[in-house]
Formats: sequence, structure tokens, C-alpha cells
Amino acid sequence: MEACYSSHYWGRFCRQAGHEVKLIPAQHVTPFVRGNKNDSNDALAIFEASSRPHIRFVPIKTEEQQEILMMHRIRERLIKQRIACTNQIRGLLVDFGIVFPQGFTAFKQAMWDIICDEQQRSTIKFLVNQIYDEYLMISTQLKSINALIKQLVEKSAIGQILMSLPGIGYIIASAFEAAIDKGQAFSSPKELAVWLGLTPRQYASGNKSTLGKISKRGDRYLRKQLIHGARTVVSHAHKKNDVLNQWITQLKERVGFNKATIATAHKLARIMWVLLKKQTPYQTQACLVEVA
Repeated sequence: MEACYSSHYWGRFCRQAGHEVKLIPAQHVTPFVRGNKNDSNDALAIFEASSRPHIRFVPIKTEEQQEILMMHRIRERLIKQRIACTNQIRGLLVDFGIVFPQGFTAFKQAMWDIICDEQQRSTIKFLVNQIYDEYLMISTQLKSINALIKQLVEKSAIGQILMSLPGIGYIIASAFEAAIDKGQAFSSPKELAVWLGLTPRQYASGNKSTLGKISKRGDRYLRKQLIHGARTVVSHAHKKNDVLNQWITQLKERVGFNKATIATAHKLARIMWVLLKKQTPYQTQACLVEVA
């Protein structure tokens, strides 16, 4: 089947009925569609794609994996809603001469000051109170989802292995485990990095090969979280003397902070795949210091 909407459910359903199920990525099926799009042509394209020698099939996700991914999607939406809520009221209040800095702390203080101001117009106080209640409700939902994700990671052996790596917290570990499980869909860490879109685009013609920016393929949410974690590692790398942090420090001095962050995210993804294959936590490697 094509790995599209509801395919994991039907994959589990067909597997329980005794069938061998293989999910093909949708981008590999599209080139084989001939003529107009209909069920007959789609079925023929799926058959053609399945016979190709280098097609990588998508592992069928369990219900537990999809539950965790659902929590991450809802969490991402709530974060956007909370930011939109604070940005909107900040922009609207400027027309009334009320200006306050960005950030949730400044937002809460400004909302409280307006609500408690007896000289403020009643309509403004009513609307600000509504926005503040919405902000508190979203924050409460986010806290409950974060707590549930953290609880599930603490009970997971894979989650504990991933969290042993610098820059990997319970959010990244949870999303990584739910998205790729133990990495069985990839035969090497390079394939995982390519799937995440952390490798540079290549344009080659004849004897000339040019590498550009990262491809940004694959799971956008997982790639974003890895880059956030890598940014933290790069920011504190100069404080540590192990092999990984010294490599990051030297790389940052050579290519700059942003490129070093992407390269670190790439390296972290590769290390995570190796740790999952070996089922062992990350161990810091000390640098060998030459004694004169």
C-alpha cells in the first residue's frame, strides 16, 4: 500500500488478517502514475513502485507510537496558539498606548496590570481578561501533555538510551522513538540523516559536484527538535573537554554558530541511530592529553 492517510491502521488490520504488508512512501509512487489520477492508475503505480529494487518500505507504526505522535502534533498546535494569543493582544493594545516586551513573563504581568487598573476602559479589561483566560487554559493543556510525554519516556528503555546523549531531552527522545522506533528502516546512520533532511543538497554534472544547503526532507517536526537540541549543545560546548564538545568548538570557530548547529544535529542523529542499534547508553569519550 501507499504510505498515506490511515495507511498504518489498514496495515495493522491487514497484518492481523495474515497478510504481509509493505508501505511504500508516497513520493516514490507518484512518478509511476500514468494518465489521470484514479484508483486503477494508482494501483498500477503502487505495483510498479513495489517492484523497484531500491524502494525502502515504511515500517508500520503501532498504536502506541501513533498515540505519542498525536500528542506531539497537539502540543505543537497548542504552542502556536499560545504564541498567536500573546502576539495578537500585544499588537492590538499598541493602539491604546499600552506597550510591553515580548515573552510570557512580561505578557502575564501586563495582563494582570490591565485587569487590576481601575481607570482602564471596561471593554478593554473584558477582552484582556478573556485573552488571559485563554492563555492560562492553553498553558494548562501544554503542561499536562508535557507531563504525560515525560512520564512515558521515563518508562521507556529506548527513551532512556536516547536521553543519555547531550542535547536530547524527553521531547526529542519521545518524538524520535515514536517516529523511527529502533531505526530498523535504515541500514546505516547516513540513511537516517538523509531522511531527516540534515544532509546538503547535491548538484553534480560531469566532473563537477556542488553541495548546497540542507535538503529539509523527511520529518520537519523531528528535524526542528533536533536542531533546537543541537543549538543548546553548541552554546555550552566550550565548557566541556570531551571529544564531541571539542569537535563542536573547533567546528564553530571554523564555520560559525549556525552551520555548526546543523552539523551537530546531523552528528547527534547518527549517534542516536548507533545507540539504538547497540541498545547501549551514550558514554562520554575523554580527550587524550599529551604530557610534555
